[in-house]
Amino acid sequence: MREYNNITDVPGIRVGNIENHQALTGCTVILTENSASCGVDVRGSAPGTRETDALDPINAIGEVHAICLSGGSAYGLEAASGVMKFLEEQDIGFAVGTVKVPIVPSAVIFDLHIGDPKVRPDLEMGYKAASQARAGDFPQGNVGAGCGATVGKIPGPDKAMKSGLGSTSVQGADDLVVGAIVSVNAVGDVRDPETNRIIAGAIHQETKDFINSIDYIKKNPVIVAHAGANTTIGAIAMNAKLTKAEAKKIAGLAQNALARTIFPVHTMADGDTIFVLGTGTKKYSVDYLGTLAEEAMEKAILKAVKAAEPVHDMESYSSLKIIKG
Repeated sequence: MREYNNITDVPGIRVGNIENHQALTGCTVILTENSASCGVDVRGSAPGTRETDALDPINAIGEVHAICLSGGSAYGLEAASGVMKFLEEQDIGFAVGTVKVPIVPSAVIFDLHIGDPKVRPDLEMGYKAASQARAGDFPQGNVGAGCGATVGKIPGPDKAMKSGLGSTSVQGADDLVVGAIVSVNAVGDVRDPETNRIIAGAIHQETKDFINSIDYIKKNPVIVAHAGANTTIGAIAMNAKLTKAEAKKIAGLAQNALARTIFPVHTMADGDTIFVLGTGTKKYSVDYLGTLAEEAMEKAILKAVKAAEPVHDMESYSSLKIIKG
């Protein structure tokens, strides 16, 4: 196993990130060197997605060529068109007669409230991210689809903390590698499952103490958080052979990682979406792969929060840690 500790440890996976730090938005592209089987699980009630219906096991398309994770809310879905353009130029796609159509499922987060809402990931940004996709190490935190990510917005966006993009990998049996990448833009708080302590979430701006979002909901029947203005989106890749149905089931199991780290999760205000890519030739049990996928996603979520840097007057895990000593 290579030592990058991110999703590119999975053979054949490349990642490209591009962002606008002034507008606080960006996109992340996960490319496969060869086509991959893919499944998706959408749990949040306010998702922004593209090409997810094609991933249903009952439908015909059996391969994908990239995943695009983006900021910009529904506007950001355009970035996937840039990824398609890049892949078309490389003669990569699903063969339909004499034409090849790149299959690029996509999901977006809402980050329009934190930066410039008029600047969103578009075709050009998606193209650039795809063209820069490489194996190996890459920055995390305020990059790519995590550039404008925030958490802890149930009491209102003014109480939020900065989050970001995180990625990890775990080693399985033989040469199996399972990697995860995620942009954490949850409405709820993020907790370390080992201690059950909040490490990022809604905070009092003056005292810098955490506002427990679960307790806040119980005391406030009317929630300030905006529906559709949040979401945790990510992808898992593994060098295992998967059917679409198996990939979909593993994506559902990986949602358990969100349930162990984000409180509350899968709300009416979230659009939580996880893709799973299978790139290998060897079969493993679904429960075994699901367990590794959960572990990788859980670690990636914590990494996304811990790698984030503060922006403007918004604190992050790193800045709050300094303040609290």
